[in-house]
This record gives sequence, C-alpha cells and structure tokens, in this order.
Amino acid sequence: MNMNDAPQPTWQLSQRARKLTSSAIREILKVTERPEIISFAGGLPSPETFPIAAMRAATDRVFANDPVAALQYAPTEGYMPLREWIAARHSSGGVTIRATQVLVTTGSQQALDLIGKVLIDPDSRVLVETPTYLGALQSFSMYEPAYASVPSDDQGLIPASLTASLTDGARLLYTQPNFQNPTARRLPLERRQALAEIARQGRFPVIEDDPYGALDYRGEPLPTLLSLAPEHIVYFGSFSKVLAPGLRVGYVIAPEELHFKLVQAKQATDLHTPILTQRIVYEAIKDGFLEQHVPTVRALYREQCAAMLAALTRAMPPGVTWNTPEGGMFVWLTLPAHIDSMALLSASVAQNVAFVPGEPFYANDPGKHTLRLCFSTVSPARINAGVDILARLIADWPR
Repeated sequence: MNMNDAPQPTWQLSQRARKLTSSAIREILKVTERPEIISFAGGLPSPETFPIAAMRAATDRVFANDPVAALQYAPTEGYMPLREWIAARHSSGGVTIRATQVLVTTGSQQALDLIGKVLIDPDSRVLVETPTYLGALQSFSMYEPAYASVPSDDQGLIPASLTASLTDGARLLYTQPNFQNPTARRLPLERRQALAEIARQGRFPVIEDDPYGALDYRGEPLPTLLSLAPEHIVYFGSFSKVLAPGLRVGYVIAPEELHFKLVQAKQATDLHTPILTQRIVYEAIKDGFLEQHVPTVRALYREQCAAMLAALTRAMPPGVTWNTPEGGMFVWLTLPAHIDSMALLSASVAQNVAFVPGEPFYANDPGKHTLRLCFSTVSPARINAGVDILARLIADWPR
C-alpha cells in the first residue's frame, strides 16, 4: 500500500511542498469506505454520541436571536462569550484563566499548525513522546524541525529523561497526557507534577494537547498540566470528541505574549474560525449541557473498550501484548518482533479488516511491530469478527 503515489505537477514546487507526505490514517480511511471493511483505523467519534437534537435546537436559537452576526465576519480571536466560557471552564483551584488567553481555532489540528509557524524554524529541536500523535508530526514537519524522541513507557512520557543534553535548544515539548493517540496512555499524577515543574523552569514551552481528557471511563480526571503551571503551559482543547468533529471548533490557551503571535499567524491562514459554528457550540453548552452529555459518551466508549479487550484476550496468540486503557478511543498492540505491521495491514485489508500500523507515529526509530486499534465506531459483534481475523493472520505469520 503506497500512500504517496500522486500525479506530479510540471511546474516548480517549493522545497517544503516537495517534502509533504500524505497522512497514513487518511489514506487508510479511503479503504475503509467500503461497507464490508471492519475498520479499527480511523480515530472517529461514534455517531451515536452526536447530540443531534441539541445541536439542531442550538442552531435554531442562533438564527432566531442574531442571524446577521452569525453570518458575518468576526474577530480572529473568536466569539467572546465562547472564549469566556472556555476560560471559566479551565479556572479552578486558585487558577485563573483569562479570556484574553483563549484563541478559538478551526479544530485543534489548526492549533498544531499555528504553534509550528510561531515556534519552529528549520532544524530547530522539537521534543515529542515515543510514539506520538501522527497529526502533530505531520503538522510540525511542514516547518522542518529536528525531532528528539523523549523516552516513554507504558505510563507515558518519562520526565526524568528530559536531561539538559536532550532538551538543549528545544523550541517546544509536545505531549498528550490524557489517553494519548495512539497508545491511550494516561500520564500519572506524579509525572504531571514533575513535568509542570520542568515547564516552570521556562527552558521551552510545553504543549499540552488534550482532545481526549473528558473521555475518562470512571469520570475521575487528573489535573491538567495547565492547572499545575498555568503561566507556562500552552493548552489545546477541542469540542470534536464531546460534541461533533464536523463543527471544527477547537481552542488554544496560551500566555498572552504567545497568544498575540498565534493570532497574527491565524490571520494569515483563515481570518477566523467560522463564527456560525462557534455560536452554535456556545449556545449548546452555555447552560451545562456537557455535564449531562459527556457521561453518556464515556459509558459508550467504556463498553466498546471492554468488548475490544475481551476479544483480544480470547483470540490473540502468545507474544501479542496490549494496554488496558482508562479512557479514550484506542488500544495499542505490540506484536512479535518478526511481524511488520505495515505488511500485516496489506494482508488484513485483503480479509476486510483495517487498522493503523504503528510506524507513522514514531518521529525516530519506528516501532514496526506495533499497531493502533480504534474501537469507537465498531459494534461488539464486528469487534469480535475483526479481532478473530487479525489473530489468525498473526498466529500464521511466517517467521
């Protein structure tokens, strides 16, 4: 499966454009459009979680109350009532986040691009987890950094490994502490505290990307890095996993001096995130809707995850290991060392099962015998059927 075959234009491209590659996940998703495919590939929220009635009612109120403003240009920083709501949401325990720190973005993927534009020069050092979010690597790579992989284990990034030699000259550290994509690891409290202390030293900004934080199966969140070191953390949030990804509403919370530069970078990109969707999101959430809605999302994913773990326990041959997530949408598998998950994918798709190989999630030294399974959009029956096919392929793989 060659994911970079594309027509080559005859005119001159920039050096940056010549280095662009397609997203491995987006290319795999093209295969999963076939109805016979059991897809564990795309990290898509379950459509069952979309609050359609609430969003329709919120849209009706927006058009009833202020339709002209909802269709007009708007400030780059975002819709002020929504920014104030976000600031209040993240202010607790003596921490005060100001609306002037909040920039509404067109999904948190845009936040990754903006932070790359503002902080990364060619060959500057960027610290990432091992493995890390593929979308971050794809976005940051536009600015040609030199990646430094931070040692990680089954609990996530190891703060003690952030030595002076590893971090010297670093422009940023990128991390997903909550139910990381791809591994679903959650950083323990003591490591959060250690990482917050490193952030307070001010050697480089720590980027806390938190799209999955609300998806804790037990509803027992750990403190964000932002809450532990509010003046030293750049925080990314999103409404994609708790409302709907098609709205494309995310946000950045940053110290004001960095916030100003992010606003300037966004002005050069899209002027502002669509004000209509911002107003719809605010209208839907302003009176406490998320407190009612998010527990139902957690419950669904908890059940889906349990079905996936039970199927893996029942079917997988010896030598295959996986984590037990506390939240999120993924399970991370490690295969016997002789199995390349890219080759396994081709064989698996031929039998109508798709997943994402682990290799694209590594900035350096790719883990070729790892893979990511997403269970959020697959019924328990199809989870069982798909895992059975994968298990047979793994058990029969030639040495």
